[in-house]
Formats: sequence, structure tokens, C-alpha cells
Amino acid sequence: MGTKMESDLQKKLTNELEKFQGLQKDHQKYIKARQVLDGQLSENTLVKEELDRVESSSNVYKMIGPVLVKQDIAEAKEVVQKRIDYISGEVKRHETMIKDLDQKQESQKEVLQKLQTQFQQMQQKVAAKS
Repeated sequence: MGTKMESDLQKKLTNELEKFQGLQKDHQKYIKARQVLDGQLSENTLVKEELDRVESSSNVYKMIGPVLVKQDIAEAKEVVQKRIDYISGEVKRHETMIKDLDQKQESQKEVLQKLQTQFQQMQQKVAAKS
């Protein structure tokens, strides 16, 4: 048992740790994005509820830049519903990615634990020979 095997194992351990850290970074990115989507979904749901309370003869305005533009209520409802549908789809996609990354992180943890155990055993053998 020499330093070459120990060095190779240490490099492998470092590479696997970097993979794990990359997975953690991606996981956090998707969680933050999902939180933003949850906020957008909540906001659009409230808008839909408000539009559902408005009488069909009422005036509805849409802000475009600094200007309020009159909008047809049926069109406004349709736009909000499409937005809700799109955001809901994105939430589901992010949930799937988060679950996938959770599984990958668990697998990567197992790989790291095995490598750490091998590395410790190798160090003990080297120390015992000294």
C-alpha cells in the first residue's frame, strides 16, 4: 500500500464530493425557483378570484408600463387562467426535478460514504505499517 493508491482514492473522493456539491447547488436553485412560482401562482389565483366577483358590465384595466388600458373582462379572465395553467405546469416540472435531485443526492451520499470508509481503512493500514 503506497501513497499512489491513497492519492488516487483521495482524488476520487474529491471528485465525488464536487458532484455532490453540484447536486446540492442545483437542488437549491430549483427550490428557489419553485418558491417564486408559488408566489406567482398565489398572486394569479387571487386575481382570478377578484375577476370572478366582478360583474360582466364592469370595467377592467390592464397595466402596460405606466399606462392603464381598458380590457375585456372575458379576455382578462382567459389570460389569467392561461397564466395559472402555465405556472401550475412549471410547479409540477420543478417538483419532479427536485424529487429527482433528492434521489441523486441520496445516491451520491452513499458513494461518498463508501469512499470515505475505504479511505479511512487505507489510512489505518498505512498507519499500522509505520
